[in-house]
Amino acid sequence: MLNRRQFIGTSVAGLFLPRAGQAFAADWSGTEAEAKGQTVYFNAWAGSEPINAYIGWAAGEMKSRYGITVEHVKITDTAEVVKRVRDEVAAGKRDGSVDLVWINGENFSLMKKEKLLFGPFSETLPNYRYVDVDGKPTTRQDFAESVDGLESPWGMAQLTFFADGAKVADPPRDMKALLAFAKANPGRVTYPAPPDFHGTTFLKQVMLEQAVDRNALYRDPVDAQVPPESFSFLDALHPHCWRAGKQFPKSQAEITQMVADGELLVGLTFNPNEPANLVAAGTLPATTVAWQHEKGTIGNTHFVAIPVNARARAGAEVFANFLLSPQAQARKNDIKVWGDPTVLAVEKLSAEDQAAFASAAAPGSVSLPGPALLEPRASWVPLIEKAWLSRYGNG
Repeated sequence: MLNRRQFIGTSVAGLFLPRAGQAFAADWSGTEAEAKGQTVYFNAWAGSEPINAYIGWAAGEMKSRYGITVEHVKITDTAEVVKRVRDEVAAGKRDGSVDLVWINGENFSLMKKEKLLFGPFSETLPNYRYVDVDGKPTTRQDFAESVDGLESPWGMAQLTFFADGAKVADPPRDMKALLAFAKANPGRVTYPAPPDFHGTTFLKQVMLEQAVDRNALYRDPVDAQVPPESFSFLDALHPHCWRAGKQFPKSQAEITQMVADGELLVGLTFNPNEPANLVAAGTLPATTVAWQHEKGTIGNTHFVAIPVNARARAGAEVFANFLLSPQAQARKNDIKVWGDPTVLAVEKLSAEDQAAFASAAAPGSVSLPGPALLEPRASWVPLIEKAWLSRYGNG
């Protein structure tokens, strides 16, 4: 006998079949015609004014170009959106409250597993032909989970460190070097406490660099144990961290302010352009340098996805396609607007469109880049957060 969750998963496909001709967007002009007049409720994180302003600009473009209204439903936690969609689907609600959601990682994995997503649709969007699927493999892999056309890439991210180059002449470009730097500069290095996203990402970076068997991190955990070598490294690092590793800042933003104030020497971010943004805003000095580890730091793609019971599926597809357009991607890439790296292969674009991405390196830009490492499988996240909080979370 099926339990409630199994029943939902097996019956969703029958309850919410896509309309004829829409599943693969074969007739794009028909999709645009159907989308005209629709309202797309875009559920997206709202913790950044530049991002909110960018979404507002995109909404204006959708209205003027396609006659589609985009309402930015401002959220703080995507997991709440997943729960809402799950509850609506369980209740048999065909016209759901979410048409498009900004998503990746654990939330995508869960929605895919529970068959809460419409698609496949992304690789049939007209602008998908510009996506860099070769140089940026994470456009088809989300935390080691195959995307399978169920979400459309929107932007890139990679763990990046930054400091005032006038104070840090030789940035530490791996975890071993960071440990040596912390020992030489006691109290001037730290990271956010998990479950802050950046703190958890730092832990995953430690795991990848210290792992005896890195491949195991791209499979589901088999014994619910964090590799002991990760804790060995953290045990060695923490005594030399801010407040001797007895306390940790709550967020990446707090660490950034501590770097700006001179309390810490090294900050971290998941947006490689953020240090340059902060220099441009006057938060960090023009001597700021940014870098990634020589053998790589964790990188991923963030996406947009359409719930299986979306009311305005056609409008959501047209909006997702616009977000992949060279114009929208170039504007998002501009550090004066957002500074979110593009998912496109710029060399595929026309000369005119390529020119929109060309800009001189700004102070604070990544001067020492490293390759992007694939995220460990999403199922590791709750395990490592629980283990860290148990071992270090009590101060």
